[in-house]
Amino acid sequence: MNDGEIQIQFPKPGNWQEFILTAIYQDADGFTRVARYTPAEIPAEQAPAMQAVVAALVGLSEPWKACQVWARLCVTMNYDTANDHSEYVFAVDLTVEAVNPQGGRRVFTSRDYPAFVITDPAAVEFFNYFTTPNQ
Repeated sequence: MNDGEIQIQFPKPGNWQEFILTAIYQDADGFTRVARYTPAEIPAEQAPAMQAVVAALVGLSEPWKACQVWARLCVTMNYDTANDHSEYVFAVDLTVEAVNPQGGRRVFTSRDYPAFVITDPAAVEFFNYFTTPNQ
């Protein structure tokens, strides 16, 4: 499993079009690599997955606005209601630091918001795209 991490900073919390995405991963030689991307540098085919991350962040209860997000790959259980069975799937798990207008800070996890576990295969592909060597 990929043990990389993606960090997304929003300099103006609530303005989801302005961010810096930082991918941290190990290269083939075991060295830690760091790559930074602006919105203009996100490939068009990866934009829908970034929008899924933003959609999860919009779900924060008022007055909290995300200022930093950590994304990690995990394995979770998915229940298929149509076929009445469970299966393990890869997912992207978000940890979110948020601020409120009074200057308060709080960290939210998938325990607070189950939507922070994104099982959409496009989100997993997005994560792998930025955290797998030679991208």
